Amino acid sequence: MNKVCSFLFCLSMTLAVHIHGQDITGDWYGALHIQGTQLRLVFHIKKTDSGYVSTMDSPDQKALGLPVAKTSYVQPRLNISMPAIHLEYEGELDQEQKIKGSFKQNGQTFPLELSHEQIEKKVVKHPQEPIKPYPYSEEEVQFENPIGHHTLAGTLTLPQKTGIFPVVILITGSGPQNRDEELLGHKPFLVLSDHLTRQGIGVLRYDDRGTAKSTGDFKSATTADLATDVEAAINFLMTRPEVDKKKIGLIGHSEGGLIAPIVAAGNRNVSYIVLMAGTGIPGDELLLKQEELIARATGSKEDDISKMKVSNRKAFDMINTIKDTSNLRRSLTEYVMGELKASPSDQKPAGMTDEAYAKIQVQTLTSPWMLYFLRYDPRPVISKVKCPVLAINGAKDLQVPPRENLEEIEKALRKGGNKKVTTQQIPNLNHLFQECTTGSPEEYATIEQTISPVALNIISDWIKDRVK
Repeated sequence: MNKVCSFLFCLSMTLAVHIHGQDITGDWYGALHIQGTQLRLVFHIKKTDSGYVSTMDSPDQKALGLPVAKTSYVQPRLNISMPAIHLEYEGELDQEQKIKGSFKQNGQTFPLELSHEQIEKKVVKHPQEPIKPYPYSEEEVQFENPIGHHTLAGTLTLPQKTGIFPVVILITGSGPQNRDEELLGHKPFLVLSDHLTRQGIGVLRYDDRGTAKSTGDFKSATTADLATDVEAAINFLMTRPEVDKKKIGLIGHSEGGLIAPIVAAGNRNVSYIVLMAGTGIPGDELLLKQEELIARATGSKEDDISKMKVSNRKAFDMINTIKDTSNLRRSLTEYVMGELKASPSDQKPAGMTDEAYAKIQVQTLTSPWMLYFLRYDPRPVISKVKCPVLAINGAKDLQVPPRENLEEIEKALRKGGNKKVTTQQIPNLNHLFQECTTGSPEEYATIEQTISPVALNIISDWIKDRVK
């Protein structure tokens, strides 16, 4: 869905450096470029009586002075290894005092050049983000989810301090996200909330459970669990005198577009829903299509794409067939190990054993969220939704392909007798509803626009028609 790479540096070991020839002491600066965003790294190498010790900084993650496990230098080759977090860097020092090489972590490889020149953080402007003071009421709120026994913290914005208004609840996409659905420097839900509130529509947005100011455990939560948080948000709005109880709606983006129908199908207090890149096909089919489209957009070879699809299809079939999680983990481990022996992965970090690599893959595939998502077919639930539905997709969305999903959403709704359905594919927009070139996730962070005004107006105009 809208998942993004993360690099966690958390270990406490020293770095011994062996130098032959040219001295490499000093500060070495570099930057990873991941899905359009920049992540700066700094290696500090110092000489001691017993050799060399080094630390690593990740200033953009506010992580400084991190000790590294092992480094070797045989002129001109430098090798840095942090096996505890599956990190390795290999590069060669040239005559211009630059080290050119590859950074590997958790099965992914990125080019990384180091030099003694400091790198300034690149700042992408986001002109749509509103600036305080806002011309409307904003209130920090909290409400309880009695099912999960946790507290959700959020922001309620209303067109005015007094009055009765229609209110929508914003539901974030996959992964732990704050109330602004913040990712890659963008704050889509802040921009959407600001737009809607200025149009006379109140908005409640909240931090996902276990994220920012909300309590609870996100890691163990499935999509169905997250739906109970939306139920809690509805119950909270029902207690507010400023809220028109007959005009409460839901807007879900990506996985949020999966959650909104789950809630609307069983809660009569939901009077309309908006699905922004919501899914209408089973999770396993969606991920297979998503992986294929993104791989092709990023230049992967067709043969490699075909092999990836076959390999993942077999794994997903096992997940759909084997219901006992312990048996599933054993079967998946055997399968991944067999795949590694038949075709060694060039994405596996050097120094990592096949067993360790397989363990990471199996843990990801068998997490509570992933198992639920891969096995879930949204169509039976969508067919039970009786309130008005707006389903929109960017025409260049590679994460939730528009044609397949919009068609299945509309088909399921009409099968259930719901004629209050509007679907629209918006030209030139990606998964985040930004105006884009290719739709690849690599573009997200480099685009100044957070949400296309076209998409914002489609949503607000449709809602205003529903709440007249």
